[in-house]
Amino acid sequence: MTKSLVTGGAGFIGSHIVDELIKKDHIVTCIDNEFANNDSFFWNKKAINIKGDILDDDLLKNVLKGIDNVFHCAAESKIVTSLEDPIETMRINSLGTCKLLQYSREYSINRFIYSSTSSGYGSNPCPNKESQLDDCLNPYSLSKIAGEKLCKMYFNLYGLKTIILRYFNVFGERSSSESRYSSVIAAFLKQKKNKIPLTIVGDGNQKRDFIHVSDVVSANIYAACNDVPNSAYGEVYNVGYGENISINEIASIISDNKIYIPAREGEVKENLADITKFKDTFNWSPKISFKSWITDLLSNS
Repeated sequence: MTKSLVTGGAGFIGSHIVDELIKKDHIVTCIDNEFANNDSFFWNKKAINIKGDILDDDLLKNVLKGIDNVFHCAAESKIVTSLEDPIETMRINSLGTCKLLQYSREYSINRFIYSSTSSGYGSNPCPNKESQLDDCLNPYSLSKIAGEKLCKMYFNLYGLKTIILRYFNVFGERSSSESRYSSVIAAFLKQKKNKIPLTIVGDGNQKRDFIHVSDVVSANIYAACNDVPNSAYGEVYNVGYGENISINEIASIISDNKIYIPAREGEVKENLADITKFKDTFNWSPKISFKSWITDLLSNS
């Protein structure tokens, strides 16, 4: 029976990965320190749950013994927080990833799946392709791209089978209104529920590629379980829907009651995933479009 470790496994994306792995009869160990400012945390009672920190060397050495696959989701993921405290963001995201990679190497982990971010593309023109140069506009994106470089290095130098998934804007069930990944959708829905204006940052013309959390989960499972050539390891893969939509259009679908506030530093105007590389390598495709999901949600609310 396959044994998997999920870091950040009580959070938005990580908890969905934990649930799916358990459905597939994996023995799952979940680590989460509950430091994120989430609305709530989601611990699956069928997992081996550990409230702990990925910077704890002794903890990592203990939990990695006998593990087959690592799904590394834990991170300081808020851009505003990273701007306020770049050192702590780098410590958690870059040093934490390095420690996990080193101990995964020492304990002969089979595959290491790294959750990264499309924010590493910065101001690159769309569609965003993995061949584009990095353009990190804030400490968060820089810390995550540093983790990517570490993953690539650990494969090239030590043969640790790493796969790097660059998520675009993830939405769906359990998304926190405070989460980096939920972007505006969870916040808009919460504001609508509370009957207050939707808060649009900037002019609202910025566009994002939104991908449902279930499609992100399937990407992780495909990356961990599909047979691939050795050349697939140490590589970066976009995980998005392949279409984008403006924040104004999203707001209009949800409510006519909206206000505009000043733009934030360090955020891009547009992103759009070219998902050809991941589709071709892993035979994967996203299934749920944002418009169909939000239409169904609002019609049933």
